[in-house]
Amino acid sequence: MIKITTKVDSSIDAEFSLTLPFEARQKARLHTKLDSGEEAGFFLPRGMILRGGDKLQAESGEIIEIISANEDVSTATSDNPLLLMRASYHLGNRHVPLEVKNTYLRFHYDHVLNEMLEHLSLSITKESAPFEPESGAYSQGHGQGHSHTHSHNHHHE
Repeated sequence: MIKITTKVDSSIDAEFSLTLPFEARQKARLHTKLDSGEEAGFFLPRGMILRGGDKLQAESGEIIEIISANEDVSTATSDNPLLLMRASYHLGNRHVPLEVKNTYLRFHYDHVLNEMLEHLSLSITKESAPFEPESGAYSQGHGQGHSHTHSHNHHHE
């Protein structure tokens, strides 16, 4: 089994590829098969989110490129940026992982969410496409964890 342990610079040429859906690209420990059929396992730092195009290195030196798998997604579009912002607000309020682009919003297919956005006058298309949602406000780069604390130097009564 190829033991994958390190994320490396994306400009390095890869010898292998690994196609994964978003859910699997969030895992630090994963038993899988490379696209070529070799068994592989992730032994990565926790909190890392892998994106399409990321490169990983195995303990034995192989470089593996991550490919974002096509998934069942809904793509919401509108010519009106305000409608896209409103839709983002409503989806965020439901904690829906969301891919945000200039011209569309994308999320895992859900007929209830589709109906909600259609009522907001967005066009919804169900499709099979790679899913690359936002990593979150407190992440660094591609999903690296970030601790956030506040210190208080005053007394509460």
